[in-house]
Amino acid sequence: MNLNFCIFCSSSNSLENIYYEDARKLGELIGKNHCNIIHGGGKIGIMGEIARAVQKNGGKVTGVLPESLKIKGIISETDDKIIITKDMHTRKVEMRKDADVFVALPGGFGTLDEVSEVISLKQLGYHSKPIIFLNTNNFYNYLLKFYEEFYTQLFANSDNRDFYHIANTPENVLNYVINYKHKPFKKKYS
Repeated sequence: MNLNFCIFCSSSNSLENIYYEDARKLGELIGKNHCNIIHGGGKIGIMGEIARAVQKNGGKVTGVLPESLKIKGIISETDDKIIITKDMHTRKVEMRKDADVFVALPGGFGTLDEVSEVISLKQLGYHSKPIIFLNTNNFYNYLLKFYEEFYTQLFANSDNRDFYHIANTPENVLNYVINYKHKPFKKKYS
């Protein structure tokens, strides 16, 4: 496949083991399928787990951090490439630049910010790349229910559901990417 997966996820070391397990499984699948990741450049949390698994299975890892997070104990010393940016905005632009696929694993406010931005950019026609939520342990169920309010109350067109895919397993993430076909979107404004 030889794709670059942009990974948005938590850097917490305090999560239930299932989150790390799914990150390792996804990293293994990405590496074994001759793909690479672009991630937040940290060696901790889910971020570190997926990076190590990708490398262990033959993939390359690019980490992108803002200058303010270039902190010993956080920044990865093993990523194949580290890019330091001046701020968070520049970091997100850099992470998206070479990405072929966007995957949101469970995470906090930063993850939500990053995945929301790529959905908005897809809605506006700036890209047509797959966006996938890895819904480990039903983590994203409440967010997805909230998204349904967008459609029910007409804040967003129901066709926007096609902008992202919900995967319940790492295997489903890869299967979706392999079979991905972009559906052209017609902008509808009220």
